[in-house]
Amino acid sequence: MQRSVVLLAATLSGASSLALANEPIRIGVIASYSGAYADYGRQINNGIALYLKENNSLLAGKPVTLIRKDTSGADPALAARHARELATVDKVAAIVGLDFSPNALAIAPIATQAKLPVIVMNAAAAAIPAKSPYIARVSFTVSQVSAPMGDWAAAQGLKNAVTLVADYGPGMDAEKAFTERFKAAGGSVTESLRAPLSNPDFAPFVQKIKDLKPQAAFFFLPSGEQPTALLKVWQERGLEAAGVKLIATGEATDDSFLPSQGDLALGLVTTHHYSYAHPSDANRRYVAAYEAEFGKSLRPSYMSVAAYDGMNALGKALEKTSGSLDGDKIMEALRGLTFESPRGPIMIDAETRDIVQTVYVRKVEKIDGQLVNREFERFDAVR
Repeated sequence: MQRSVVLLAATLSGASSLALANEPIRIGVIASYSGAYADYGRQINNGIALYLKENNSLLAGKPVTLIRKDTSGADPALAARHARELATVDKVAAIVGLDFSPNALAIAPIATQAKLPVIVMNAAAAAIPAKSPYIARVSFTVSQVSAPMGDWAAAQGLKNAVTLVADYGPGMDAEKAFTERFKAAGGSVTESLRAPLSNPDFAPFVQKIKDLKPQAAFFFLPSGEQPTALLKVWQERGLEAAGVKLIATGEATDDSFLPSQGDLALGLVTTHHYSYAHPSDANRRYVAAYEAEFGKSLRPSYMSVAAYDGMNALGKALEKTSGSLDGDKIMEALRGLTFESPRGPIMIDAETRDIVQTVYVRKVEKIDGQLVNREFERFDAVR
């Protein structure tokens, strides 16, 4: 029976044993290929495509067929339907991709029932891998990049802050992680503000922060137009001049959107796990290959890197199983897997199946005429 790998949710079917020598491994990709978040799918698709090009379109020596499924953003019901079809109709070997946490959470029961490995390439809610033993994550968690900001902010002498997050799972994770670490280091959070995920108006939130007069404001919003909208209101209302330091997670200055943000983003300090300007040979090679293949109009972002790494992880796992597509064997092969990514060294934790990686403190600067997230401090092996 032909097996497939589903890209974008990250699960592998455990029903088959060895793929026939010339039989393609079908890979299903669940991502946003249309609508407001189409760039998410584009980044994920590009990372996958670049890995396959560099490896002659093979995983562990077997040809690959991709099956793409579009969710157009956060649509858990549609994601679950896609996963069901991939598992039962397309008979995939794995699901990879998954840009939104509600979508990843929605397919977890399907992954468990079908014993289908899922490799999460973006969705960042902390609880996702715990929802199914067939889910592994190669991207990040919002908590993972928010907690170090609490430590860093306190180390700068900041004593009080306000948080502003998108009102959904990852936003709650960001709020909780930053607040706990900032308080543990001696700081206090005077107000916790939550903006609606869809069509938020940031003006009243920014005015509230201005009225509260904290030393700092920490925010988390999904990558895209929302961070730019917030930065614009922040500047218009004169918060910087009022002495409120703005800090955030790396979604605020996503490399693929940073050039369009312009000087609004200059000086913003964020914590995240990847920068287009990360100074390693592996990243320089990755950026050069990405730009040669896809041009320079859309920079590679943390999503493309996670997709590239996800395919690398799946390939390494299949090598360890000697080509077996058995879901249990693949998940066992993913546990404890380590390799060098364009972002730095990464590991899939053997117990949690979640990512362990370096989190960087970065500042938006203009270098050689380009806005970049320049890394200047780091937290190693963050779980």
